Amino acid sequence: MSNELIAARAQLDAWHAAIQDALDAVMLQATGNERLQAAMQHAILNGGKRMRPQLTLATAYALGQDPMRAMQPALSVELVHGYSLVHDDLPAMDDDALRRGQPTVHIAFDEATAILAGDALQTLAFEVLSASPHDAETRIAMVALLARASGIAGMCGGQMLDLEATGHVRSQSLTALETLHALKTGALIRAAVLMGALSAQASTEDTAQLAVFAERLGLAFQIRDDILDIEADSGTLGKTAGKDVEQGKTTFPALIGMEASKARLGQLQEEMHALLRAFGDAAEPLRCLLTRVVERTH
Repeated sequence: MSNELIAARAQLDAWHAAIQDALDAVMLQATGNERLQAAMQHAILNGGKRMRPQLTLATAYALGQDPMRAMQPALSVELVHGYSLVHDDLPAMDDDALRRGQPTVHIAFDEATAILAGDALQTLAFEVLSASPHDAETRIAMVALLARASGIAGMCGGQMLDLEATGHVRSQSLTALETLHALKTGALIRAAVLMGALSAQASTEDTAQLAVFAERLGLAFQIRDDILDIEADSGTLGKTAGKDVEQGKTTFPALIGMEASKARLGQLQEEMHALLRAFGDAAEPLRCLLTRVVERTH
């Protein structure tokens, strides 16, 4: 293992701890109804890889900025991600009872509380983002970016496409599947990276390069997720394995087969490394994150 990789892993570990501390503080400050607060904390503080906020910090770092200056945007992305998982697990959506090795929010509490907890986490994300230490123009750009990534042109739109495609694997094209996941999964990952770019006041050229990297990363994340749903068990995943097949979801292995899915994942990995070369050694944490996405086991 190279010294650069060892240093990058140590840096990511330090950022993970800082993100966790910051999330703890945010959730303690989100006071009100005790049951609702407890449900929100259950959703956010019960583990998690914190990959999206690490992407924000790592992008700012790759661009030469103090990553801690990007902490508020990073937290806002994680809060939106948390809300999306709460709603995704609901009976009307994926109807899952397990998340991060723990009962999902609607199981631990109840369905109505889970809906409200998700709603409250989403609005809390924008409250946190509005307090970021950037000028007003940058904060407005961040709000617009996160809102678009979360809504009909992003995550929610992708989730709707996923619901419509369920049970219709044979009628789906590869292009349609990639579009679905570019919205459902990729939009928020892209926002995480571009939040870091905005925080660092990146050039137009660097922003465009990072946007393509983020799009590739979002697709790689979903392909790996589809593979793990088949190859891993529930204990390893921390959520119910085999759920996609059971529900007739359109996945990459279902559409193009396992071998082709793994080949596409390898191709994306090569493309992402090429896109990061321009950022030199400062992009080592981003390289480490992309490796974790491609090679993760849960």
